[in-house]
Amino acid sequence: MPGPRSGGRAEARRAAQGKGGGADATAGGRAAARKNAKPKKNVKKIVAWSAAGVLVLIAGAGGAIYFKLNANIKSFDADAIATDRPPEAKADADGNKPVNVLLIGSDSRGGNNSDLGGGEDGGARSDTTILLHVYADHKHAVGISIPRNTIVPIPSCKLPNGKWTKGGNDLFNAAFSVGGSDNGNPACTQNTVEKVTGIRVDHTMVVDFNGFAAMTKAVNGVDICLPKPIYEGDINPNLHKKGELVLPQGKQTVDGQKALDYVRLRHGIGDGSDIGRMKRQQAFMSSLATKMKKDGLSPTNLLPLADAATKSLTVDPGLDSADKLLSFGLSLKNIDMHDLKFVTAPWRYRTQDANIDLVQPDANKLWETLKADQTIDGQNATGQQPDAAGSTSAAPSQAAPSTPSAPAGDATNSSIKVAVYNGTTANGLAGKATEQLKAAKFTATTAGQAASTKQKTTTIEYSSSQKANAEKVAALFPGATLEPSSARGISVIVGQDFAAANGMGSGTPTAGSAAPGTPTAPQPLPTTVTNDARSADDDICANTTYGSGG
Repeated sequence: MPGPRSGGRAEARRAAQGKGGGADATAGGRAAARKNAKPKKNVKKIVAWSAAGVLVLIAGAGGAIYFKLNANIKSFDADAIATDRPPEAKADADGNKPVNVLLIGSDSRGGNNSDLGGGEDGGARSDTTILLHVYADHKHAVGISIPRNTIVPIPSCKLPNGKWTKGGNDLFNAAFSVGGSDNGNPACTQNTVEKVTGIRVDHTMVVDFNGFAAMTKAVNGVDICLPKPIYEGDINPNLHKKGELVLPQGKQTVDGQKALDYVRLRHGIGDGSDIGRMKRQQAFMSSLATKMKKDGLSPTNLLPLADAATKSLTVDPGLDSADKLLSFGLSLKNIDMHDLKFVTAPWRYRTQDANIDLVQPDANKLWETLKADQTIDGQNATGQQPDAAGSTSAAPSQAAPSTPSAPAGDATNSSIKVAVYNGTTANGLAGKATEQLKAAKFTATTAGQAASTKQKTTTIEYSSSQKANAEKVAALFPGATLEPSSARGISVIVGQDFAAANGMGSGTPTAGSAAPGTPTAPQPLPTTVTNDARSADDDICANTTYGSGG
């Protein structure tokens, strides 16, 4: 890629920052030294998806970034995306909708990647793949790691010569290798993910070795933690000896080769499996995102990072320009690190070989949870709901005409806790009611779907000691029914009357035939998924290995 043209104010700015182009980059102290440092040779095969994830979180500020990114971005052929796809998610009443982004780390040896990959093998594989679900409220997100050696149905995919394959069961990472190109086949991986999950992939990003290596240097390193010291023999078992220390035990900051060693590491820790490696990759992604959030999204911070990442970035046609990337990045700026989660798709080792199967029905429950735009801890994140979680309930009826009115913003309302449930199939309805309650100073949380989605009339359920408080809540929902309940506290089950009053019409699809974008309430996720989830703000030393030994 040619360097930026010289002259003018842009050149002066680059020179002042020590980031001049080409042979003029002779000053700038440590910043220039970092920029000009060359990555070490013979680094082992690595995973580069983290760069794509960070781009998702930071691509969003400054006109200078626009011009840098626009020159770097490559996209794949739209004709290679399957035509038989899951439906797009429906927007809620405020136009909010979830976004699913497929993040792929390519181990391609094409271009300069052979040095970083530590080999000369042709073709490309998806060393790691994460399906990032950004909820409609754009305050929550969850990344689902899919083990690369999972046996899955791979659909018909387009080859570089324009022909289409027949498809069939194979290892998940084989989809990216279809056609044998050094650039890989991201469209085939996207098609496979859609077939396996039933979830529409809105965007796909692929990052190779160069992008990852340059990116870790651009952010001045990423904090990691290891439960054991790692030696040369762990990085390369073919040495058949311990070798020198590469990564010490405990917390440290890594970039370049050492960052690659960490995210690629399998041996010398845990049981040496891909499962443990995925846990460390999730920890790395969390640490990287946390650092970017902490450092801030200023153009000074973003320009070198975005430039490094996108030089090795391939995207779907929907993100093939800087303005599209920047617009998308801006939409994600409000994601809190505690609400950025990572989990691994439910899995088990196969009895007939060393590969992996997805565990059913657990995996399907996870896909249905994402399609319903519910967080893994049971919150409804369809666009208007708050960050807190709640409990349970259900039922409908009719309001007492004498229900007293509650003064908006009554300070005493803050002591009244209310759990809100959606008794319809209207997307985002419980979040809308929660907002209304919060505006009146109630302490309200969205608790998800009610047991029934056919509630015609909004119902306020209350325990015997909460009648007066329930009447105050009912004043916000004209025509609502007050019903005593054996459950503790106050629950609001919003019905079709509330949906109609807010222009959020509700249908009543039968099980298994929900309208696109309005799926039925998913079943609770198994504890094997929820207990293993990592939040981006978790301790970086926690949950970084799997199994025993090593």
